[in-house]
Amino acid sequence: MSQLSAGICRRLNEAPQEEIDQLASGHTVQLLSIKKVAPTTTSTTATDRFRIIISDGVHFVQAMLATQLNDLVANGDINKNTVVIIDKLACNFVQDKRLIIILDLHVVSRNEEKIGTPTAPPSTQDAPAPAVLEATSSSVTSPATSSSTGQAKPIQPQPRTGPSGRGGRSVYPIEGLSPYQNNWTIKARVTQKSDIRTWSNQRGEGKLFNVTLMDESGEIRGTGFNAVVDELYEKFEEGKVYYISKARVNLAKKKFSNLQNDYELSLEKNTEVEECLETTSVPMMKYNFVELSSLEKLERDNTCDVIGVIKEVGPLGEITSKATNRTIPKRDLTIVDMSQYSVRLTLWGKQAEQFAADDLPVVAFKGVKVGDFGGRTLSMVSSSIMTISPDIEEAHLLRGWYDGIGTEKNFQSHTSGSSGASFGGFNRNEMRHLSDVKESQLGMSDKAEFFSTRATIMHIKSENISYPACPTQGCNKKVVDLGSGWKCEKCDKTFERPEYRYIMSMAVADWSGQAWLQGFNEAGLAVFGKTADEVHEIKERNEAEYNALMAQASGVTFNFSCRAKQDTYNDQTRVRYGISRITSLDYHEEAKHFVNLLKSPWAQ
Repeated sequence: MSQLSAGICRRLNEAPQEEIDQLASGHTVQLLSIKKVAPTTTSTTATDRFRIIISDGVHFVQAMLATQLNDLVANGDINKNTVVIIDKLACNFVQDKRLIIILDLHVVSRNEEKIGTPTAPPSTQDAPAPAVLEATSSSVTSPATSSSTGQAKPIQPQPRTGPSGRGGRSVYPIEGLSPYQNNWTIKARVTQKSDIRTWSNQRGEGKLFNVTLMDESGEIRGTGFNAVVDELYEKFEEGKVYYISKARVNLAKKKFSNLQNDYELSLEKNTEVEECLETTSVPMMKYNFVELSSLEKLERDNTCDVIGVIKEVGPLGEITSKATNRTIPKRDLTIVDMSQYSVRLTLWGKQAEQFAADDLPVVAFKGVKVGDFGGRTLSMVSSSIMTISPDIEEAHLLRGWYDGIGTEKNFQSHTSGSSGASFGGFNRNEMRHLSDVKESQLGMSDKAEFFSTRATIMHIKSENISYPACPTQGCNKKVVDLGSGWKCEKCDKTFERPEYRYIMSMAVADWSGQAWLQGFNEAGLAVFGKTADEVHEIKERNEAEYNALMAQASGVTFNFSCRAKQDTYNDQTRVRYGISRITSLDYHEEAKHFVNLLKSPWAQ
């Protein structure tokens, strides 16, 4: 029990509001319970909320987990009896009752048993009811009823006051805003400000702009229309902090925003915006970075944050919008990270025209959209934020890695074997045996079908496992040997030597049967652990060593994500199985999966 911060739960439960900020970090507690709060709204887009009970070994109190920490629950990083250090918290009052919101924490240990015999702290103030907890954190109505009328009343959270207020003003956390509050003020940083956009339709013409606002508790989007644009647009500057009040809180239109907030602000004529010069308590930016190697786990049209080194900047191009028939400037970047993957990321409009990066900078992207044209791609959207050479730990680590050893690495792309193909990652829950794939006639329909399987390589056709390709990034077309050089018809360029790329055909088997799979460059890299250039050089130099390399690859088991599609050749139609992704077995992950199976209800 000595590892816990004795007395902190009682202090959090009894300390005056003005002293709460002094208790906001550095406390070690145990999580006695983590429960999802039942939503009081039928919205399918509502964000999950979790109520937790924290203990110092002597007393316990209830709290809410900020939504930006939901991944810790989903990934199993925190669970019952986990010991954590609270790095940041906030306190709010609901119906004269105290609500603690945990904004940040990190795990110390995972205990199997409860530490001590904690009890509720002796206080005249009861803990908020579950409905009140959920209402404050997710800003929805409470099912609590009035004793006089019997009708439901919306909860009215009270403001947070203290040192963060200025001139006695009450400052609310963004996380706690709801349509049922009045006279609130937030203190937030503008992390993104859009251009002024106009529209014209049968109902008339208009203009709008939006800003993304952030404080230590979360983010929210604010939008102003028509006359409000003239009034407020110039007042907002990206990176600056403002006190904002008298805006309307509405349900968020998820179609136009990727923020993890169920609400948004409608900026109005009487909305007050005042710059705040005391900015230390408001973070510059919050990221939840995804490694480039993990992009296939994300669904198409999801948004994510990534950080990478700009390895290549494509030329400025343009496309014609089918909807408006207008031309839109575009520029493709190739970014890489320490997972040794590369991905194409597209800039649009002014960003595409003005972007210049000759020194291969590290760039952080927030809220970019995931696409699946030819594999996995990323694209900036109106709400995305790009920061070149950000002063954050992840950027410094990536810079040091790339300058040290990254320039010598070969980077694997997410490009699939067939242009325009869509595919996902290995899905253990939908894994199919080879006999099941054939008996189900996957790929016999007009559209491609996808499946996951685990199989062992039995044989690789070694006659032609690679071809001479154009070395231009993203081209990969076969080049022709002219004697004096290798020419790419697509790029209309001649090169001293080609870059060989894998094109493989391999027989694989599991307990149920055998199938032939077709793989491309990524598959060859996974199977041989060498580039196609290296394997081609071995074949040219020593046929015996080459045959031994082929033999070593047999008998190895992989997880495969495959694409089944009909193919006609010489008037014969058959189903071809293309490898979208191939990964080695992760035995730690496999063991963890079996443990979870044993813990599942049907296994009891």
